[in-house]
Amino acid sequence: MIKQLCSALLLCLLALPALAAFDVGQLMDDLAKHKGGKAKFVEKKYIALLDKPVVSTGEMTYTAPDQLEKRTLTPKPEILRLDKDLLSIEREKQKLSINLSNQPEALAFIDSIRGTLSGNRAALEKNYLLHLSGNADKWVLTLLPSDQKISALVLRIVVSGSKNQIRSIEYLQADGDRSLLSLEPSEPK
Repeated sequence: MIKQLCSALLLCLLALPALAAFDVGQLMDDLAKHKGGKAKFVEKKYIALLDKPVVSTGEMTYTAPDQLEKRTLTPKPEILRLDKDLLSIEREKQKLSINLSNQPEALAFIDSIRGTLSGNRAALEKNYLLHLSGNADKWVLTLLPSDQKISALVLRIVVSGSKNQIRSIEYLQADGDRSLLSLEPSEPK
């Protein structure tokens, strides 16, 4: 009887690593395998001063590890391009470029997106505490700012997805405003 109990216990212990295999490291490995693509987006910004959310739609393109383009089609055309630490904004006939390396809080915010898309755990952990729930088929990664300057702007960022695909990113700002970006890949996985 004791021998059978010990055998059963040993089998359970051997199965534990397989059951616990999905963690932040595994998620980052899965995300790092995704080298880019296109997705349609719907973004809803909930602003305290407004009765209803501001909704915008468009397409995002990501090329690993550090190029991201957000092309808004509605309500007004706008293009945001991120190439390494240079953010370019085109709106109507106006163009603006910002070097984010001179703005650490803005760069930390951008790195929350870029680090998640590229599966760069070290970049995320520079400014955020990471909490993962779920499994590989349906996961939620919560980023909590670990720096006081960042937490004065953002309370948390919640990224949801499936396998190596990000499906939504929600930002809760310190002032109570929030935005929810929902993504639908427009290319095959």
